[in-house]
Amino acid sequence: MKPKIALVTGGLSGEAKISYQSALTFEAHVDRDKFELYRIDITAEGWLHMTPDGTRVSINKNDFSIPLADQPIRFDAILIGIHGTPGEDGKLQGYFDMLNLPYTSCDCATSAVTFNKRYTTAIAGASGIKVARSVLLHKGQPGPAESQIKDLNFPVFVKPNNGGSSIGMSKVKAASEELGIALDKAFKEDNQVLVEEFIEGREFTIGVFKSKGRVTALPITEIISRNEFFDYEAKYHGASTEVTPAEIDEAMADLIRTEAIKIYEVFNCNGVVRIDFIYHKREQRPYLLEINTIPGQSEASIIPQQVSKMGWTLREFYTALLEDCLRK
Repeated sequence: MKPKIALVTGGLSGEAKISYQSALTFEAHVDRDKFELYRIDITAEGWLHMTPDGTRVSINKNDFSIPLADQPIRFDAILIGIHGTPGEDGKLQGYFDMLNLPYTSCDCATSAVTFNKRYTTAIAGASGIKVARSVLLHKGQPGPAESQIKDLNFPVFVKPNNGGSSIGMSKVKAASEELGIALDKAFKEDNQVLVEEFIEGREFTIGVFKSKGRVTALPITEIISRNEFFDYEAKYHGASTEVTPAEIDEAMADLIRTEAIKIYEVFNCNGVVRIDFIYHKREQRPYLLEINTIPGQSEASIIPQQVSKMGWTLREFYTALLEDCLRK
């Protein structure tokens, strides 16, 4: 009997639209000869599965099953495809842990830590991983923001501390009215905002995954944005050029791969993650920008490009992830 896999999609944030795009890729490439795949849509209105005849069935949250009249459908594993909360911040992972259901992503603790940019930089810095200097601001805290970030050098990035897809993120070149606008934008997305020094250099991103106990780095991609930075428009509306594999010498590539695998292991990652770097122009070494524990899988996303350049099909890749999950 084929394992039953729940593909969870949707979510409770502005990233839900990206989750639905990723779900289309999963549905097109998960090997149906090996797995039975069921889409579960998680929204503020409910957790729902749509049957082939169009009937919407609410999920039984006591055991995460589909309560069909003839026979409930219970799952062997969960394919998490939700970007943002509750799929990327550890909330669903904790729930599935309580039900003893394996899933294709980092665990609850790792997901929660890496979703919080400040926690990520703190742990990375303590582990010898290079990160930009930054200051965390809280909504409603006393005193002007300028005084809180006076030790940072401009330009800076202003971004929600929790979140992804560059939503609410701005680049600010000087302490001025522009800073206030950027902070207001970021605080609309989160009660905590990270202000981080800009590092001049080339931007790279690399997928890392685990299969059969082995951690493997995918081919490196260089991001060349036509905007000020790799923002939402650049990521999802074509305002960037993505070169895979990156046109760099092997020494630089080896530094990035080695650092990516180290980060994967330091943060106890699982499944596939995407790690973003700036290669510091002066120091000639990679600086960690962000760890994405549920990287996008849409046609515009980078992981599918890297998988292809590695010589695998997405069907082979998703099979490896699911089989590794089922072995837990």
